[in-house]
Amino acid sequence: MNNPPRITDTRLKALELNFAGDRYGTFAEIGAGQEVVRWFFSVGAASGTVAKSISAYDMQVSDAIYGTSDRYVSRSRLETMLEHEYDLNIERLGPLRGRDTAFFAFADTVAARSYRGSSECHAWMGIRFQAHPQDQPNQVIVHVRMKDLENLQQQEALGIVGVNLVYGAAFLSRQPELLLESLVDGLSPDRVEIDMVEFSGVEFRSVDNRVMSLRLVQLGFSDAAMFSSTGQVLQASEVLYKTPVLVQRGNFRPATKVHLDLQKCAWEQFNQSPDAGRRGTASVLEITMSNLLTDGTVNLTDFLNRVDMLSNVTDSFVLISNFSEHYRLVNFLMRFAPPKVGLALGALTLTEIFNPKYYEQLQGGVLEAIGRLCKNNLSLYVYPAFHPEDNTVLTAANIPVGPELKSLHQYLLDRGTLISLDEADLSFLSICSADVLEMIRARNSDWEDCVPEGVTEAIKSRHLFGYR
Repeated sequence: MNNPPRITDTRLKALELNFAGDRYGTFAEIGAGQEVVRWFFSVGAASGTVAKSISAYDMQVSDAIYGTSDRYVSRSRLETMLEHEYDLNIERLGPLRGRDTAFFAFADTVAARSYRGSSECHAWMGIRFQAHPQDQPNQVIVHVRMKDLENLQQQEALGIVGVNLVYGAAFLSRQPELLLESLVDGLSPDRVEIDMVEFSGVEFRSVDNRVMSLRLVQLGFSDAAMFSSTGQVLQASEVLYKTPVLVQRGNFRPATKVHLDLQKCAWEQFNQSPDAGRRGTASVLEITMSNLLTDGTVNLTDFLNRVDMLSNVTDSFVLISNFSEHYRLVNFLMRFAPPKVGLALGALTLTEIFNPKYYEQLQGGVLEAIGRLCKNNLSLYVYPAFHPEDNTVLTAANIPVGPELKSLHQYLLDRGTLISLDEADLSFLSICSADVLEMIRARNSDWEDCVPEGVTEAIKSRHLFGYR
């Protein structure tokens, strides 16, 4: 028998929830209005779902209910709201109807477009819920960026995402990937971006949130997903806001001694800058989505292997992105107002940056691309490499560039945008990740001399990259 078609219409979702009769809870919304619960009231029969609707809009009122907070539109504030409202439902309603009702608390805290400002329009949104009466609670948290230009449009979009989340928790919790996909039902990609999601609780015990983060990028909900080396899902603005950031791009398949030496040398140079030295620097390892593809599909096992391997040798954050071009990655980082941004890369990669063939889609070609890349407070930290033809050592200063770009190349050197990592260990330059991968697969033990000790242990103990 065929399954009935999945409901995607917001009105029908709200109506089905209202008539279900076994889901009952609170809607607590701060910042843009009561945009989510409004759907449940407007379709009718809201008494079947809504136990309480609250908007503690005034900060003093909000503090009196949920306690003080350094940032009101933040994950910590959202989790305080969820815990408070959920516990109240269990305390007040559990004795009367707990045997037959699955309780929930939905909350959001929002910074929508205002009359005065051009600050980021975003929201933290979540639901804490019982999958069945008298169960332990489960939780889903998301971070949403609203892209509409008008406040009312942003409220509408946020309301739709909220209904989708409540509906998904009620009816799709056993299919978490489908729940994830359903969050943007009724919305086009140019209206919202969901750049962080986290599932927790017994209903989601088999969910790996790193994979869900990757799915956000894969589905086009977000351009990037971020998490710690220990696997915790993060929201980039909470980690990088006004923080100096040093990014190393690579496929890390596997991580080699070159990767770690590049990171060490760039880190030491980067933190000599006054803008970086005054506050802690965030170190980020970035893997572009195209580097996760195998035969046109994302290899999730390979992705997790690489993240687990990196956790053995570094405490850097990991970023998965859709940014094939370097300037798009830099534009993403600039969104968080960092005092300084550094890109750590090899000399051969710098040569590609100056290659016009990669920018034929841009009206201004290579000049536009480098202009976008090198604006603001950006530095490129360049690790040496052997020239592929004559084995001479390439640095930031002597990479081959076309005659029409020599003046631009010299200008970037004089400006301090291009910085050679002169402390690099030249004995590592012959190491190539692709060659190391082939040696692992061919059972050639020479690969062990090319990778850090922690990577060797991870590959052997977890049988990564075809090791047998």
